[in-house]
Amino acid sequence: MPHTKSAAKNLRKSEKRKAHNRVVKRDVKIQVKALETAITGGGDSGAELTKTYSRLDKAAGKGVIHKKTAARKKSRLAKRRNKAKAAAKA
Repeated sequence: MPHTKSAAKNLRKSEKRKAHNRVVKRDVKIQVKALETAITGGGDSGAELTKTYSRLDKAAGKGVIHKKTAARKKSRLAKRRNKAKAAAKA
């Protein structure tokens, strides 16, 4: 329990930020799953990859996730997509 007015306000602010960050992270996870289903299902993974990159970059720009975490996820997703495309061609 906060003891001062400023501590109470900081608690309210942090709860508001936490709720917003959860929404952004959830949206990123949903987009990543959509990309993974497009990769495995043979859908248009190029468009999904672009959307996923955008979501990750926005989340990193807002400070919800670290910049390097977003880069690592983008790299791994691109690898997975390219591997699936190569397997489909062969």
